[in-house]
Amino acid sequence: MRIRFTKMQGAGNDFVVLDETTQRLHLTPVHYRFLADRHFGVGADQILSVRPAPQPDVDFEYVIHNADGGEVEQCGNGSRCFVRFVREQGLTDKTTVRVKVHGGVITLQEMPDGQVTVDMGAPVFDLPQVPFSAAQALPLDLAGQAASASNARVWQLALGNGDAVKVGVVSMGNPHAVQVVADVDTAPVLAQGPLIENHAAFPKRVNAGFMQVLNRSEVRLRVFERGAGETLACGTGACAAVVTGIRWGLLDPRVTVQTHGGTLTIEWQGGDTSVRMTGPATTVFQGEITIPDTL
Repeated sequence: MRIRFTKMQGAGNDFVVLDETTQRLHLTPVHYRFLADRHFGVGADQILSVRPAPQPDVDFEYVIHNADGGEVEQCGNGSRCFVRFVREQGLTDKTTVRVKVHGGVITLQEMPDGQVTVDMGAPVFDLPQVPFSAAQALPLDLAGQAASASNARVWQLALGNGDAVKVGVVSMGNPHAVQVVADVDTAPVLAQGPLIENHAAFPKRVNAGFMQVLNRSEVRLRVFERGAGETLACGTGACAAVVTGIRWGLLDPRVTVQTHGGTLTIEWQGGDTSVRMTGPATTVFQGEITIPDTL
C-alpha cells in the first residue's frame, strides 16, 4: 500500500497527517506503528487522520493514533496542526473551524500571525469521566492533609519504585496526572513517567506531567505521554498543568508554558469555562511511503 502523508510539528510535538476526506485508508494499529517508527517509517509522536464531517454542526472529524498504534481521545498540538493542514490543502477557506474528535468537539482558529488558538473545552474533574479510580490513591487537600475523595484537590500515588507523588488529576479530553517539581531538568520523568502512565488508578492509562512553576504567569513543563513516551511538547498536557496550577492557587489565568519544543500560551478563567491554547503549527514536508504487506 502506497499512501501520501504530510509531516507536521507543533512546538516539537510531531505528527504524520493523512487525508481521508475522500477515501478511508483502513489502516490497522500495525500500520500506525510503522508510520510512527523513526527508523523504518516517517517518524511521529502521533498520526492524525482527517475525515469528513460526521454531523452538520462541525466542519471535519479527525482521529488520533499514538506511536504505539492505540487510538486516543485528544491531542492539543495535533489540533493546531490539523487546522493548518486543512487550510494549506485547500480543504477549507475558513480561519475558524469546528472539528469532532473522539473526546468531543473543539473549535480552532488560525490567527493573522500564523499562530493557532484552540478552544479545548472545559476541564473535566469528575473522576469516573477522567477516568480515575479513587480507591487506588490517597486523597489530600491543598495543605497535604487527608481529605474525602469528593473534596480532594491532590491525590497521592504510590509508585512501584517506592516513590510517592502528589498529583492533580484532570481530563482535557484525555487523562492527565500533573505534579509540581523543583526543576524539570532534573525531574525523574523517565523513571516515574512509565509508572504513573500505567498506575492502577488510571484504567485507561494517563499522561504524566512534570511542572516547574517559575512565577504566577510562567511555567516549564515536561510530559511523559501515554503511548508515546516523553515528547518535546504536549498541548493537552500544557492545558492540564495550567489548570492544575490555577486550582492549587499557584498560577494566574493566563500562563506561558515553556516546553523543550517551544512555547504555548494557556488561558483559563476557572469553573466550567473553556481552556484556550495558543501556539505554533508548522508543515515540515510532504511525501509518499509504501507500507509493506508483510507487517
